[in-house]
Amino acid sequence: MSYTIGFQAKNQKSILATEAATANQAVAIIAALRQSAEEIKFIRSPQEGDMGIEMLLLLAKEEAEEMPQRA
Repeated sequence: MSYTIGFQAKNQKSILATEAATANQAVAIIAALRQSAEEIKFIRSPQEGDMGIEMLLLLAKEEAEEMPQRA
């Protein structure tokens, strides 16, 4: 499932967006954006629609549980 993360850079008026292929990648991108003092405007998925960080974290957890364990 893909995710689009909309964010606003510090001192900028425009909203930028980036894509993530998995929920875990989206969580990592959001963490990096938060460290650079950028504001998250939206998180969106074609399957789930708009969501908050809590929902994304839940999806990332479910995604990790579904992934086969590596030996």
